[in-house]
Amino acid sequence: MNDSSWGAPQGAGYRGAPEMGAAPAGPAYDVHGAQQTRPMPIVPDVPDAGRDADDRDDRNRDAARVSGPLFRDEKPQEPMSTPLPPPPPKKRAGRDLRAAIGVGVALGALVAGSLFVVKAVFVGVVVLAVVVGLWELTSRLKERKGINAPLVPLAVGGAAMVVAGYVREAEGAWVAMALTALAVLVWRMTEPPEGYLKDVTAGVFAVFYVPFLATFVAMMLTADDGAWRVLTFLLLTVVSDTGAYAVGWRFGTHKLAPRISPGKTREGLFGAVGFAMVAGALCMEFLIDGGSWWQGLLMGLAVAASATLGDLGESMIKRDLGIKDMGTLLPGHGGIMDRLDSLLPSAPVVWLLLVLFVGSG
Repeated sequence: MNDSSWGAPQGAGYRGAPEMGAAPAGPAYDVHGAQQTRPMPIVPDVPDAGRDADDRDDRNRDAARVSGPLFRDEKPQEPMSTPLPPPPPKKRAGRDLRAAIGVGVALGALVAGSLFVVKAVFVGVVVLAVVVGLWELTSRLKERKGINAPLVPLAVGGAAMVVAGYVREAEGAWVAMALTALAVLVWRMTEPPEGYLKDVTAGVFAVFYVPFLATFVAMMLTADDGAWRVLTFLLLTVVSDTGAYAVGWRFGTHKLAPRISPGKTREGLFGAVGFAMVAGALCMEFLIDGGSWWQGLLMGLAVAASATLGDLGESMIKRDLGIKDMGTLLPGHGGIMDRLDSLLPSAPVVWLLLVLFVGSG
């Protein structure tokens, strides 16, 4: 506050003294009439409130002019209220595509060369794939589950089944399968009885899953146009897998079986069906004697279904075993069984449809 608030005009006596002759009032005199004085507190001058507000406004305007845009047409940048969301991650393939393509081309060249040069050599390629597939399957069962499915009778019997299917067709394949299952039961008897039931059960399952289904490929080869039948079978299965991968990778959003194989989508299944049906129509029209395009459409649909089920079936096995791949023999692909998963269940489907459509040849 200023001095005027105390009621003493400027220049009247010493600072803080009452005017001469003025009646004392209040606590300035005590009860005996003696004048009591008290010094006025020294209070710093407070600037006028209105002027101070005006000065602050002027300073704010000056600061705005300094911090604002340098040119009239320049707009001040407003602070960003919320951070921008990160860009969506790019879809990437789960495997080394270069290695996968290189291995696929090499396998295709091996199959085509043996298929159209000497049929017996192609049968040997099938036998080799069966034996390696059995080795991978039994090894993973032993490592992850402690199941000792006997490999020796499986490998020998599996090779005999493929050869019997090529030489004696269906009858030979059934007889060889029965003998192989019996050999598994007997071979396991040479070891302690603990775990016998689970070991022989796994062995009989392996007999059916790998060599028996592969036998239908050898049986297709026995026809006059057997090489073209096998080629049709291989093309339809590969095209189905390719269509599922391409369409599912690009457009896949709805999971097909997330508990079994999280990477497979319904869109990928539609891609497999579409690609396989087109390939089937072309193959039946131009590769198979007496075939028709509409038969190829049905065959393509059936192969897409069987290949997808075979892929899901092996994924179920790997889920149970807690592994990603059955092996590491093929860079970019995994193991042999990871390539046979869709081929094995498709072989009897193609063999049966070809027999129904154009005969056994």
